[in-house]
Amino acid sequence: MIVVGGGIAGAATAFRLARAGVETVLLERFDLGTQASGANAGSMHGQIQFTPFRDFGWEWARRWAPTLRLLEASVEIWKGLDRELGVDVELRLGGGLLVASDERQLRLIERKVALENEHGVASRLLDRAELRRVAPYVAEEMVGGELCPIEGKANPLLATPAFAAAAERAGARIVRNADVTAIERTRAGFELTSSRGRFRAPRLVLCAGAATAPLARMLGIELPIEGHPMQVNVTEAVAPLVPHLVYFAGDRLTLKQARVGSLLIGGGWPAAVHPRTGRLTVDLHGVRRNLAVARRVVPAVGSARLLRTWVGVNNGVPDETPIVAALDEVAPGLVVGTFPYLGFSAGPIMGELLSDLARGREPRFDLSPYHPSRLN
Repeated sequence: MIVVGGGIAGAATAFRLARAGVETVLLERFDLGTQASGANAGSMHGQIQFTPFRDFGWEWARRWAPTLRLLEASVEIWKGLDRELGVDVELRLGGGLLVASDERQLRLIERKVALENEHGVASRLLDRAELRRVAPYVAEEMVGGELCPIEGKANPLLATPAFAAAAERAGARIVRNADVTAIERTRAGFELTSSRGRFRAPRLVLCAGAATAPLARMLGIELPIEGHPMQVNVTEAVAPLVPHLVYFAGDRLTLKQARVGSLLIGGGWPAAVHPRTGRLTVDLHGVRRNLAVARRVVPAVGSARLLRTWVGVNNGVPDETPIVAALDEVAPGLVVGTFPYLGFSAGPIMGELLSDLARGREPRFDLSPYHPSRLN
C-alpha cells in the first residue's frame, strides 16, 4: 500500500494500515506535518462552523450536519491518543464558545444549536447572563452565544510526528522529501515516480491536502480540492485567560490559549502571495484586523504582546464538505481523502476511514455523501 501525504491524515492512515499488518509506504514531498497539519493552530472542532452556516444557508447546513458524527468520532479517538501513541498531544477539551454581539446573530446561533442537537452534539444556547457565568473574560457587549462541550485544542507539532513514529514502529516505511512527479496505472496497481525513486503497490491512498488535486490529475481525475493561504498569530505567554476555543459570529476569529500560556489568534484570515516570487507572506492588514477582532471579543487580549505570525496553506472544497471515497469506478485501487478547513480535528477519523477503504473494509459511517461526484 502506498499513502501519499505526510500530514495528520496520511500519518494516521499509515499507522492504521501498518498496525493491521498491511505493508505500507508513506511518501511525503517535504517533511512530516510541515504543511496544513503543522501550520494550523490546533483547534479541536466539533460544531457546525458559523460562517458557512450563515452564508450557505439552512439546506447546506442540513446536508452537512451528518458530518458532525465524524468530528465527534475523531474527538473520541483524540482522547485516547496519549495511550495509543505514547505521546501527550496536549489535548484539552474546555469547550467551544461562539459569541454573538447582537440578537440577529444569536437567533442564527439558536437555529444552529437545534440542528446540532438533532445530530447528537450537546451544544447549548447561552443568554447574556449564562455567557457571563461561563466566560467572564468576554466583552460586556456580547449578548449570548453557544457552548459546544467537545471542542478545544491539541498541539499540531506533536500529533502528526506521533502518528508517524507509531506507524514506523508498526512496520510502515516513511520516505521524506519524496516529490511525486508521475503516477501511472499498471496491470498490478500503481507505479509512482518520485524524487526518491519509484514505488509500486496494488492500492494507493491520496491524502495530501491541497496537493491531492494535482496528484489525482496525474491519473486523469479532477478533484474539486483547493488551496487557501492562511495565517495565524501567536502572543507571548500570559496568565491563564481563555479556557475555551472562542469564535465570534460577527467576524472571523478563533482564539485559544496553549498549555504554555501563549494566545493563538486566527480564524481563517488569508495570507498574501508575493506578486513576483509566488511565495506566501504575511498580510499585515489582516493581522491588524484579526487582532482587533480578538480584542473586541476578549479585551484582555490587548495586553499581550504579539510574538509572530506564520503562514500556511489550508485545503478547501467548494461546499466545505469532506471528500472520502474509493474511486474504483475510475481507477481501481485508488482511495482519496480530504477534510476541508477542519482537517486537523478530523485527522484521526480520516486515518481510520481511509485505512478501511484501502483494505476493502466497510467503514462504520455511510460515506456516500462524501464522494466527489456530488460536485459534478
